[in-house]
Amino acid sequence: MEKTKKSKRLSLALEGLLVATALGACLLLLIGHYLWSEALWYRVLNPFLAFPLPSDDVNYVGYMALRLLALAFLVVSLTHLARVALSALARVLKRGRSLASLLSSFAKYLGAIVLIFAALGTLGVDTAVLLASAGILSLVVGLGAQPLIEDIFAGIFIVFEKTFEIGDIIVVDGFRGTVKEMGIRTTKIEDAGGDVKVVNNSDIRTLINMTSKLSTAVCDVSIGYAEDIEEVEKVLAEHLGEIKAKCPAIVNGPSYVGVQSLAESAVVIRIIAECNEMMRYQVQRDINREIKLIFDQNAIAIPYPQIVVHEANGKSRP
Repeated sequence: MEKTKKSKRLSLALEGLLVATALGACLLLLIGHYLWSEALWYRVLNPFLAFPLPSDDVNYVGYMALRLLALAFLVVSLTHLARVALSALARVLKRGRSLASLLSSFAKYLGAIVLIFAALGTLGVDTAVLLASAGILSLVVGLGAQPLIEDIFAGIFIVFEKTFEIGDIIVVDGFRGTVKEMGIRTTKIEDAGGDVKVVNNSDIRTLINMTSKLSTAVCDVSIGYAEDIEEVEKVLAEHLGEIKAKCPAIVNGPSYVGVQSLAESAVVIRIIAECNEMMRYQVQRDINREIKLIFDQNAIAIPYPQIVVHEANGKSRP
C-alpha cells in the first residue's frame, strides 16, 4: 500500500513538472516574440517561424536537429496539456467522463499525426501533396484496417448513445467488472479481483449494464420447521427498519417478501433491498449479519442440515 501511494505521488509530481515545463515553454515563445525576435537561436527553436538558415549552411544539420527537437517538445507538451485538462474534467464530471476519456485517447493519436506532418514540413516535404496522395493510400490501407475503423466508430457510438460510462459496472461475455477507461479503440474493465479485461470496442455487441438502475440485493434465510412463521414475520416487521439505519448503502428496503421455498431441512424466507450495483454484495453480507443477530436475540433457530431416518416396526434390517 505504501509503495502504491509513493508511486502515485511520484506520478503526480512528474505530471506537474511536465505541465509546468510545457506552460513555461509556451510563455517563453510568447515573450521571445517581443524580446528576441531577431535572435538566431529564437528563430531556430520557434517552430512557428520559417527556418532561418539555407540548406548549404555549415550549421544547417545541427540547427535543424534543434528545430525538430523543439517541434517535438511543443507538440508533445500541448498534447499532454490537453490530455491533463480532459482527465481533470473527467474527474470533476459525474457524467460525460467517457467522452472526456475518448477525447483524451483521440488527442494522443492526433498529436502523433500532427508531429509527423509538422516534422516533414520542417524538412521541406510538400505536405499538401502528401495529404492529397494520402487519399489513395488510405483506400489501400483502409482495406486492411477495417477492424481498427470499426473499433473507432463503435467507441464513438458507445459514448454518444450513452451505452455505459466510466465507473459503470457491466457484464461483457460473462466478465463482470467496472469500466475503468474508454479509449478510441479499446475499453478496459476491471473486476473485483483486480483483473483487467481489454475489449475492442467493436467486440462489445451485447452487454448488461448493471448500474443503469438500482440493483436488488437478495438474502435467503433459513428457519426451522418448528418455528412459528407468523411470529418470525412479526419480528422481522419490527426490526427491518433498524437494518436500514445500520446499513447506509441500502437505498430502499429492506423488505420481507415471503416464503421462498420449503426446503428439505428448513423454511427459506426471502428479504430484499435496493442499492447501487457496486454495493450489492456488501449489502447482502450486511443484511445476513443483522438477520442473524435479530434471530439470536429472539431465539429463532437457523437449522443445520438434517436427515430423518424412518425404520419400519417389526422388521429387522439385513
